[in-house]
Amino acid sequence: MTSETRQVRIEYCTQCRWLPRAAWLAQELPTTFEAELDELALKPGTGGVFVVRVGDEVVWDRREHGFPEPTAVKRRSSPATGPGAPHRPSPASSAWTAGRSCAASPKPNGAPTSRPGS
Repeated sequence: MTSETRQVRIEYCTQCRWLPRAAWLAQELPTTFEAELDELALKPGTGGVFVVRVGDEVVWDRREHGFPEPTAVKRRSSPATGPGAPHRPSPASSAWTAGRSCAASPKPNGAPTSRPGS
């Protein structure tokens, strides 16, 4: 994602009930692009549409490529992870932190959570 393209828009078909799929993808993108994103939007559409745009550029269209995995959209959305470059997940999306709470979130008893090994 370049400095000029800081908006991601996911257009999904309301007739097909693809809001949950679009929302799932939308929640995955900030794990890689949180600092670069200015806006992440879900746009209702019709007619079987499921398109991901970065700025004005279409980076994924279901009609051409099927439904995307988040890593595929991330690769197409960033020159650093563009086609041919390996995907390097951020620590927040890695297996190391999978299923763990945010370190800044308080535990139910009010004590802060700690990271493994700290």
